[in-house]
Amino acid sequence: MKFRTLGKNGIKVSALGLGCMGMSQFYGQTNDSNSLEVLNTAIELGVNFFDTSDMYGNGHNEELLGKLIKMSKNKFMVATKFGIKARSKEGAWIIDNSPEYIRQCCDASLKRLGVDCIDLYYLHRLNPNQPLDETIGTLGELVKSGKVKHIGLSEVSAETITKAHNIFPITAIQSEYSLWTRNIEHNGILSTCRNLGIGFVPYSPLGRGFLTGTIKSIDNLDNNDFRRATPRFQKENIGANLKAVKTIETIAEAKGCTTSQVALAWVLSQGEDIIPIPGTKRIKYLEQNIESINIQLSDSELELLNKSFTPNEIIGSRYSESAMKSLPY
Repeated sequence: MKFRTLGKNGIKVSALGLGCMGMSQFYGQTNDSNSLEVLNTAIELGVNFFDTSDMYGNGHNEELLGKLIKMSKNKFMVATKFGIKARSKEGAWIIDNSPEYIRQCCDASLKRLGVDCIDLYYLHRLNPNQPLDETIGTLGELVKSGKVKHIGLSEVSAETITKAHNIFPITAIQSEYSLWTRNIEHNGILSTCRNLGIGFVPYSPLGRGFLTGTIKSIDNLDNNDFRRATPRFQKENIGANLKAVKTIETIAEAKGCTTSQVALAWVLSQGEDIIPIPGTKRIKYLEQNIESINIQLSDSELELLNKSFTPNEIIGSRYSESAMKSLPY
């Protein structure tokens, strides 16, 4: 395993983390025994950075990682999140960043994980109608009290990152980033992180599985898979989006690797300060993902991928209309 440093605070983590959301919710059927097998295999292969949230399976995902912490002899870093309270009748997220709710969520996460301190605690979504200084100030208090080691933010603007960092040091920013979601390159988020010495953690670096080339139709997805409601996966859009994926497939065939490995190698090549957290429920794909760390893309391959995945080439938004309302861009 190769390692990278998350932020100027010098947290050493595996170059590839593991997103655990799908082990509890959103991507079809789940199985705790299988998930624990994948998690233990990840540790054996050198992964020491696991990502979860209190809202994944309404706490189930944290409880699953709590079982891993209890049974494993290895030390590893767990990042979890708070802030998404529920859904409205219209399907929009109800977001709470109030000090009282933060403290309540932190204590609940500590209990589910079975730990005394959370390694990295993210604000999952920002409520712009609540004072940022109170939110970040409360997180800072949790650090000072020993309940949290480091704090992070998820899906916030460059302006918010700067303001928050001036209130209390931010260690990591998490946002969606992959070949087909490259907003952070153009809206100042990535450059702001680098200017401030903040680590960047891309979630969905495989485009929710689409960049693996295995999803050819919405019919490939389980009935309870949330991607069925995601615009990019709809029948009227998926055909056009598959054209861009063919570029990845061509490069993968020439290099003798998988499509997913090329897609992950691209994300990893964007900077040593970037630690992707692809998710999977299968050991086979876990092993493939980790091997992407050793794949080098040439300048010509990188140029071809960059040209194939521009905003004009990707059809449809990355979330449903109601979910997009909780994002700053």
